[in-house]
Amino acid sequence: MVETLLAAGVVASVFVGFNIGGSSTGIAWGPPVGAGVLKKTTAAGLMTVFVFLGGWTVGRNVMDTLSGGIITTELSLSAGVAVLFFIGFGILIANIFGVPVPTSMTTVGAIAGLGLATDTLNYATITRIVSWWIVTPIIGFWVGVVIGRYVYPAVNRRVRIEKSPGPLLRLDRGGGVPRPALGPNTTRSELISTVVVLVIGCYMAFSAGASNVPNAAAPLVSGVGGLPDNTAIGLATLAIGFGGFTIARRTMESVGGELSDIPLLAALFVMTTASTITTVLSALGVPISLVMGTVMTIVGIGWGRATRPVTVRQAVTRDTGDNELVTGAITVSEGEGRQSAPIGEAEPEAVLNAGDLFNPRAVLKYVSMWIVGPSVSTGLAYAFFVLLPGVA
Repeated sequence: MVETLLAAGVVASVFVGFNIGGSSTGIAWGPPVGAGVLKKTTAAGLMTVFVFLGGWTVGRNVMDTLSGGIITTELSLSAGVAVLFFIGFGILIANIFGVPVPTSMTTVGAIAGLGLATDTLNYATITRIVSWWIVTPIIGFWVGVVIGRYVYPAVNRRVRIEKSPGPLLRLDRGGGVPRPALGPNTTRSELISTVVVLVIGCYMAFSAGASNVPNAAAPLVSGVGGLPDNTAIGLATLAIGFGGFTIARRTMESVGGELSDIPLLAALFVMTTASTITTVLSALGVPISLVMGTVMTIVGIGWGRATRPVTVRQAVTRDTGDNELVTGAITVSEGEGRQSAPIGEAEPEAVLNAGDLFNPRAVLKYVSMWIVGPSVSTGLAYAFFVLLPGVA
């Protein structure tokens, strides 16, 4: 019986990990792949390696929270398998209806439903988690505002991320020992910018592993007959990697949803900010969605860029004078050699009339699912464990 239950749990864990790999790989590597910095296969390989590192190190703190912190008793194997099926059901609904269901929040909601049904919910832990869910979008937004208003325009003038034709590096066989050298069309600045892009992509893959590997692994490590931590982490990593090499090829073409509509440099700012928020919270043992920081940083950068025509005082008092605030200005580069308008002065017409940075309906869809997703998960899990108390 235990073997059958564990086998069902492994299947559910692989399904969850496979779909996580399909979505997370697109978010982490969509912008670099779209810019021609690296190929999809290379991106999937790097994703697998750094997801494993994130799950193996920082992700263990999140695993401890999911497997024994949200409820006051240890999560049993049967309950863990049921939680995995709830996560898989949420992913299935997301795929069918095209709505973004945050996996980490769905996992927490399912375990919280179990705790409510069995009167074992750790209210202190769940309050701490939900508090961070409320604070995280605010942090992401305001960090984005500062970047968009003060940092991005200056960096955008000085940094150009381009991909020249031909290989980035080649082997110089002129000496006794072959050594790497710049490609025939590669400049030193292109090499440096490419390395920076790759490092940031690996960093985001690491944060994705820290936050997402526990969702597929933690429910299998508790209770009699469960998998050892290391085995569960390895299984989840392989499933995520498999998703990265298969279904993520399509998501990388769309360059990770909202990130597809902004320049690569802006995407790198978004990726770095979201990855840092996610990694820090994962280190604190807080299950968090990588998408949460990503979406709100995009919104923040757009608003920060759009409010440059007015001073902080004018923005607070709403006295903008003749300068118009237009969201989405970040989608247009100032161009080489063109200076950004100082704070408080009108931007060039071509910048202010750029296409929208983000689709408000898409942002509303994400934010609503941050509320609806875990709420529905909690309700369904509560009903399930009340009707079938023996499973818990």
